[in-house]
Amino acid sequence: MYSWSPALAAEWRRLLSSIVARAGVDAAVMDEHDPTPLDELWRRADLGCVFMCGYPWVLRTDRPRLLAAPVPSPPRYANRPVYVTDFIVRADSAYARLEDTFGGTIAYSTEHSHSGYNAPRHHLLKHVSRARPALYRAVLGPYVRQRPLIDLVVKGEADVASIDGYALDLLRRHDPATAARVRSVETTAPAPSPPLVASSGIDAGTRERLAHALVTAHHAADAQPLLADVLLARFERVTPADFEVFLERERAARDAGYPKLA
Repeated sequence: MYSWSPALAAEWRRLLSSIVARAGVDAAVMDEHDPTPLDELWRRADLGCVFMCGYPWVLRTDRPRLLAAPVPSPPRYANRPVYVTDFIVRADSAYARLEDTFGGTIAYSTEHSHSGYNAPRHHLLKHVSRARPALYRAVLGPYVRQRPLIDLVVKGEADVASIDGYALDLLRRHDPATAARVRSVETTAPAPSPPLVASSGIDAGTRERLAHALVTAHHAADAQPLLADVLLARFERVTPADFEVFLERERAARDAGYPKLA
């Protein structure tokens, strides 16, 4: 989910490999260039320690087991296991506010993404009315992953797109030239960070060792610089109840007659 540049992919490999090693678990690190769609990845029965968006997680009846969730280190996350969605436009565009993009084109990744769809849909509710049920001339998608949305905005094929704010923060650190080509015009309310999960078929002892290695990683001297490289303060345990907010925001949009971005 967060391998948006080669340098960033390498940092995640180092961090997660060290955590799996500390847990004493025999696991293969998946190639970050694997083109498998995320929804297919999340259905696999051999997930050991994999990021999963909380929105599709809470929608499933066969939910993978929660291990822990990341606490991003940038100040805007207030030292909590949360993230946000940024509405991005091209850096040199004339758009100063999100409302300036209304009547244009918005792009999204996939409908089962919180940062890419559920969050912007909920955020835009305050602008939708019976007199104005649609805010955009065109809605482009799905593009499956979020990284291509930056290219669409930069090329002028989309006026605005909604992307994971933590991922954008990571891109600013590891690929600042690309990140500088877009800017954020508005940010959504925080939501629970995508947790790391394991398949329910992985034995409970293995899951507990992985969870313990995650939530204690920030105490390990060798892991601290690895966490810093991916802008993390630490990992925290989370519960299913933490993710109910995704369903609440989905219901708010549907109850308001705005089930789709428009």
